[in-house]
Amino acid sequence: MRDKTMTMLKTMQAAIFDLDGVIVDTAKYHYLAWKRLANKLGFDFTEHDNERLKGVSRAHSLQILLEIGGVQADEADRQAMTERKNNWYVESISKLDASEILPGADAYLRILRAQGVKIALASASKNSALILNRLNIVGLFDAVVDGSMVRNSKPDPEAFLLAAMRLGVEPKDCVVFEDAEAGVEAAKRAGMSVVGISKLAALPHADMVIAGLYQLVALLPDPAASIR
Repeated sequence: MRDKTMTMLKTMQAAIFDLDGVIVDTAKYHYLAWKRLANKLGFDFTEHDNERLKGVSRAHSLQILLEIGGVQADEADRQAMTERKNNWYVESISKLDASEILPGADAYLRILRAQGVKIALASASKNSALILNRLNIVGLFDAVVDGSMVRNSKPDPEAFLLAAMRLGVEPKDCVVFEDAEAGVEAAKRAGMSVVGISKLAALPHADMVIAGLYQLVALLPDPAASIR
């Protein structure tokens, strides 16, 4: 893994990160909010069900949830449901702090900045700015693309292509860091290399898979020297 990792990552001009599951684990708060909504609608929503929501938009997530529960809803009701779910989610993430950054994420972002690599966030979350501010790392990103800025959610490559454009870097010179299969597919469709983040190694189409960004920090001979 070391040789492949260092070759791919040393040549990249830009790093594009997904948020949930890569920088911070807010997936648990999404899950609790969706589960609460499902319970209000009269059915259960399991962690296994929640796997289908990874990397997709809020509207698409609601569609999947309603299909699981066999619930029909018109557009007005759907809008009300997504707003209710989002309010519960925002209530939870408003309490976030830097202690919830995933291991190695802060250090790796700072290493990339020290090396002159451009950094962007490309997330389906419309709360990305709030989360980055709560984590106190918004200043580490040169560009932020969230769900409010694109029409098509992953696996469509729109978010990654917009991030590359805002960074002024060609897609082929970008490496994406993703934890969801939809995101991996989107990055590949954008013509980018992909580092999958998964403890289960369940991202077969990624160029490489690691358990977390801390593994990339550990590959460096002296990580502390890179961020001094």
